[in-house]
Amino acid sequence: MICYLIVFRFSYLLLIYLLISSLCFTWHNGGPACFRLCLILLAFVSICLTIRLKEVADFARDLPVTEITPRLDTIQVKGDQISFRGRSHGQTYQVYYQAKTEQEQQYFTKLDKSIRLTISASVEKAETNRNFNGFNYQNYLKTQNIYRVVTIDNISQIRKTSKWDIGRVRRKAMLFCQTMFPDPMASYMTGLLFGHLGASFDEMRASYSNLGILHLFSLSGMQVSFFIHLFRKNLLRLGIRRDWVTRMQLPLSYIYAGLSGFSVSVVRALLQKMLTHLGVKSSDNFSLTSLILFVMMPKFLLTTGGALSVFFAFVISMLGGSFASLPSCQRKISTTLTLTGAILPVLLLSFYSFQPFSILLTGVLGGLFATVLVPGLFLLFLLSLITGIVIKEVNYLFVYMEVLLRWLENLITRPLILGRPSPVIFLGMLIMTGILIDSWRHRKIRYLLIVSLFLMSISTKFPLTESITIVDIGQGDSILLQDRLNQQTVLIDTGGKVDFIKRQKWQEKQTRPNAASTLIPYLKSRGISQLDTVVITHTDADHVGDLMVLLSEIKIKKIMVSEGSMTNPNFVARLSQTKSDIQVAQVGDRLKLFDSYLEVIYPLTQGDGKNNDSIVLYGTFFQTSFLFTGDLEAAGEAALLANYPTLKVDVLKVGHHGSKTSSSDAFIKKIRPKIGLISCGKNNRYQHPNQETLDVFKKYQVQVYRTDLQGAVKFEKKGKSWHIRTVK
Repeated sequence: MICYLIVFRFSYLLLIYLLISSLCFTWHNGGPACFRLCLILLAFVSICLTIRLKEVADFARDLPVTEITPRLDTIQVKGDQISFRGRSHGQTYQVYYQAKTEQEQQYFTKLDKSIRLTISASVEKAETNRNFNGFNYQNYLKTQNIYRVVTIDNISQIRKTSKWDIGRVRRKAMLFCQTMFPDPMASYMTGLLFGHLGASFDEMRASYSNLGILHLFSLSGMQVSFFIHLFRKNLLRLGIRRDWVTRMQLPLSYIYAGLSGFSVSVVRALLQKMLTHLGVKSSDNFSLTSLILFVMMPKFLLTTGGALSVFFAFVISMLGGSFASLPSCQRKISTTLTLTGAILPVLLLSFYSFQPFSILLTGVLGGLFATVLVPGLFLLFLLSLITGIVIKEVNYLFVYMEVLLRWLENLITRPLILGRPSPVIFLGMLIMTGILIDSWRHRKIRYLLIVSLFLMSISTKFPLTESITIVDIGQGDSILLQDRLNQQTVLIDTGGKVDFIKRQKWQEKQTRPNAASTLIPYLKSRGISQLDTVVITHTDADHVGDLMVLLSEIKIKKIMVSEGSMTNPNFVARLSQTKSDIQVAQVGDRLKLFDSYLEVIYPLTQGDGKNNDSIVLYGTFFQTSFLFTGDLEAAGEAALLANYPTLKVDVLKVGHHGSKTSSSDAFIKKIRPKIGLISCGKNNRYQHPNQETLDVFKKYQVQVYRTDLQGAVKFEKKGKSWHIRTVK
């Protein structure tokens, strides 16, 4: 596994770990064994390098796409936005298209026959992460062997083809469920039988995620066990020989894998079941399964789902019969606790949080899903498919279940946000987990390792250095000031979307808030579960629009607003929905932070909550002065200078995203910043920052950092000064 990750996700830490492991192996087993290991590793690394070189070559290919064949089971329609994966020139592409008419949208919504599209389109590389610890879409697509994103401008021709594949059958099955059954039952049916959760499930997806049980919808051993057991039991009852049943299991496994979208967890579970029936047991079963998976899906370990699935299987194979002597109930509890602890490092690396109640809920609901929902939904699907009879009354059970789950979500605590472990901590947690599994029978060592693992887990919640981060939230502002060990956390603005386009009903879609994919994941990765102060500089949507979304995930002690903002009734109504203390900012108010204070120096009088009424904050931290100006424009800058004629600044958060109306020549000439920070969206409609503003900065030799070009910008304290890092 280490060799695999070194090739596909190289880091010097992994290389050092491999060298140390090799030395330990040599010392423990002697030279001949080490030589054999080296030969095996050499062969394995050679295969990995061959795959990696092919990936590099495919990534370098940049061909125009004029025709493309959609993979039917990947089509998703959300309002007027259509996406799917398609094949062209022997390559797979991720495709996006904005439907021009409602008829076109409905065509793709109901499409269940293979087609080939003649198109005019742009082809480009996918976006990499724009925030620290952010989701890297380009790397994710690479794990699916996709190296380009196609954005269709126009479809000139649609031709039907006679091509058949298992994905077409899956698409027909999913459309059948969505057409014949009411929601939410249809969502559970497509999710638990075919591994597809549509847009209608988005709201409940968040609830399942907060409860830590979203994995129940990941097709794996639960569904595989049910279908394989049902298949074998019925054939054996018909008198078919056991060896013939095992042979017939192979095509069934392929069909079910195809109906599930060939997910890693299903393929892994099917392989293990097949090998078990062929007499391959325990660790040999896991090893052979992993080898076959590597041949079939070389990048299976690079996805979170694949890594968790394989890691689960590994821990189970290593545990063997460790809990066999325990009573049934105690055995289940011990196994669940051990599995949860074992996958904790991977959970923290990917999701930064852990829901303790998920252990209990998984035990209870896992049994319900396995023994009631999966068999029941399968029977309802078959009944409707064969006879056309739909028992819609069953839908009430799912409605009541969702009501109960929402009640539980409000009752229990939020997930524990522990942060993203550093590479050293993560590797240490994996080593501790391995030793823990190996030494489980030794009680004293077991408890010592459990305590050590717990301490390493919570250490990620308390970063050792101070930092100031301009989070890339697109067109808007959001700035995090985080003291060491999370002693104080201040967030200036939350960001948010401004939607100028009036859409027809068919064009509307449930859009994910900006903060859900940018700000909130970054806060969680830094171990932040509570913000001490959120400063809302003014009431524009791109500064405050995601406040309620943020509150749904992160607690906020205090919200600081300007006096003028309180004249906006919509903003006041939104504040009344929060449980946070509200402070109306006055000039001279201070927030204790780092080695000094963050001080309010503007607005001087009550305003209207707009740009020139922005709260302006000033602070000198570790001999460097910072000025955060919100959307302050030239008139506000002049008023600020009139009240603070000797104001000097090292780092300026540029007002109003670098627009023409801010950062006047007189203002920059007077404060003489060394660094200017511009927060604006990539290719934004306003064309921020304005070239005239950039010319002013160039004139006064101000070094400019822009989130649209460089992604998030972070100041980290190292020694006695700040060091600057950017994502790009």
